[in-house]
Amino acid sequence: MIEITKKQKDYELLDSGEGEKLERFGAYVLRRPDPQALWEKKLPKEKWDEAEAEFSRDSEKGGWKKKNKIPLSWNTEFGGLKLKISPTPFKHTGLFPEQLPNWEFTERLIKSYLSHVKGQEINILNLFGYTGGATLACAKAGAKVTHVDASKAAITWARENAKFSELEDAPIRWILDDAMDFVKKEIKRGKKYDGIIMDPPAFGRGPNGELWKIENNFLELVNCSKKLLSDTPIFFLINGYASGYSPIAYLNNIKDLKEKYGGEIEAGELTIEESSSKRLLPAGIFARWRFLA
Repeated sequence: MIEITKKQKDYELLDSGEGEKLERFGAYVLRRPDPQALWEKKLPKEKWDEAEAEFSRDSEKGGWKKKNKIPLSWNTEFGGLKLKISPTPFKHTGLFPEQLPNWEFTERLIKSYLSHVKGQEINILNLFGYTGGATLACAKAGAKVTHVDASKAAITWARENAKFSELEDAPIRWILDDAMDFVKKEIKRGKKYDGIIMDPPAFGRGPNGELWKIENNFLELVNCSKKLLSDTPIFFLINGYASGYSPIAYLNNIKDLKEKYGGEIEAGELTIEESSSKRLLPAGIFARWRFLA
């Protein structure tokens, strides 16, 4: 299965190739590395050189090189949300456009559930929540969300996005914690969630130095997270980026949810479509289980 993010009002993938991608975030065009782009560029060099900022991995002069006047951050509209864009030292911008189909997936299921079960709340857990796109998509759809991330800066950014999206008063719990530790504590507390989202990195550290390696910790996290599902859950979603795994590897970890609850499972790639050529840039993998259509 291939999920595609197409051109949006404030975002488009202009071109890609030769290990780079050229994107527009609102009024500004950024040029940054992407190892998936193993093909030739289509736009001329002059178009690439017009980018307001370029990220370089040069060992001596690496980082963002700003050619024109560009603010440290600016806001964009994307996926029905207003989000802050800010080029970081790790080449990221705070927005992962390929996640749009997953946001739409969770929004659709939450709205469907709430339309069928009047007066009942729905609780969602978002692990490795980063700048909060998935959290805010769920909150906008009407869910109560617990957002967990090990980075204080990321949670601050996510809360800014909530304010920009007029969701600062939405029922969101912002939790600074190691994902594994938090899940284990929630199990002890007897907490249950109707939907779980996780976006585990290949490597990372918790706020107190806890070490995360996907090859060592992923299976335990998934299995522990399943213990937090309510008696009538509606989805379980796993995202992946630089881990190098096939979506089938993730899918195999959620097949038991279909056996236990029914519903459907699916897995595949997340991609972004170039606005001119319609060529697809691979941007991640996913596996997800859902109960409702």
